[in-house]
Amino acid sequence: MTKIRLGEIAYARSGDKGASANIGVMAYTPAGYDFLRQALTAERVEQFFKPMGVGKVTRYELPNVHALNFILPDILAGGGSRSLRVDAQGKALGQALLEMPIEVPEDLLPSLQLARKMNS
Repeated sequence: MTKIRLGEIAYARSGDKGASANIGVMAYTPAGYDFLRQALTAERVEQFFKPMGVGKVTRYELPNVHALNFILPDILAGGGSRSLRVDAQGKALGQALLEMPIEVPEDLLPSLQLARKMNS
């Protein structure tokens, strides 16, 4: 196993809806999506954002686009017009999640990064 940043095998977009936020995590490869379906659970995301006071995280799978979508309730402390958070609209939460350390089998890593390396 080797420890990497989630951002080495996926990219993310995020935004707000009132006091909640959503984060879409898209794998660079189909193999990456299969791996993330197992490794990136709602519970894992919830623990990662626990210091920010997130409620119970919900995960949705979008297999046709190799993506997972996470709903983070109450993480924006009232939303854009009420929150004192630096990121009141949740735009940086996806970037923050990409910093999550994740363990990957070393022999699997090249198949998870392939498309990203080709596009670099």
